[in-house]
Amino acid sequence: MAEKQISLPAKLINGGAAGIIGVTCVFPIDLVKTRLQNQRSGQQIYKSMLDCLMKTLRSEGYFGMYRGAAVNLTLVTPEKAIKLAANDYFRHLLAKEGVGLSLSKEMLAGCGAGVCQVIITTPMEMLKIQLQDAGRLGNQSKIMLAPQALMSRSNKAYNVSPVVIPRKISATQIASELLQTHGIKGLYKGLGATLLRDVPFSVIYFPLFAHLNRVGQDSLEGRTSFFHSFLAGCIAGSVAAVSVNPCDVIKTRLQSMGKGRNEENYSGIIDCARKIWMKEGPSAFLKGANCRALVIAPLFGIAQVVYFIGLGEFLINLCQNGKLSP
Repeated sequence: MAEKQISLPAKLINGGAAGIIGVTCVFPIDLVKTRLQNQRSGQQIYKSMLDCLMKTLRSEGYFGMYRGAAVNLTLVTPEKAIKLAANDYFRHLLAKEGVGLSLSKEMLAGCGAGVCQVIITTPMEMLKIQLQDAGRLGNQSKIMLAPQALMSRSNKAYNVSPVVIPRKISATQIASELLQTHGIKGLYKGLGATLLRDVPFSVIYFPLFAHLNRVGQDSLEGRTSFFHSFLAGCIAGSVAAVSVNPCDVIKTRLQSMGKGRNEENYSGIIDCARKIWMKEGPSAFLKGANCRALVIAPLFGIAQVVYFIGLGEFLINLCQNGKLSP
């Protein structure tokens, strides 16, 4: 039997709603992940995920945990919509009548989804990372400023050498500055690293989710339970997230414009990977891996549940019925 036709607008609505709900739930952990990944050896402000959460809460308050959330919530709708809808669309194109998709075709569909999403993901991550990392840079400046202030007090002199504390910035300011100085390509800094992360992620995630979800499928109704879809999304998401974490560390470093004292620049993916390996060791590529798994697991668990509930189909049917009614 042939697969039923998919409604692309409905899939886009489902993906967008899934992204908003998921990001709202897990954003504070994502902020912690960014700050841990940007820490260099010898300049560790945060000892662990919990330490970072507590210090951020104390120094920046509850809303500091959602620094950068506005841009993420704005752009996650098209980003998740493209990712989830593109995977469904490519699976539909690759499917043959009466024949299920082979693993290679599932991976190919996931690859297509990963390539499509970077149109939105790259500028979204670029802006989000600057906002998320501002607190880490501010705390680092305060730590370096403290000994100088104490020394000057003992000498009854307050001519402390200036330390640059990052000003409060907004996504609009960052985007405007990037467009003025580098043009549109400024927003797409780290595009190669984003592709390096998102394509393998989608290649791993979507086939794994499909197979795990199929295990819990009811043989009569052909549907999977709410809980099983959530669990399948969590497992597939965490496996894919940890697998590509080294690429995520490289992407985060390349996209971070703000640098603390003694933090170097990178000329590209290879240069970044080499310097991290030489100066921080192989373990640096796993920085934030536990945070990333904790972010991605519920994010995609929630996303898949919302996606498969069929909110988009319901709204479209409601609109169509409303037009038909007198």
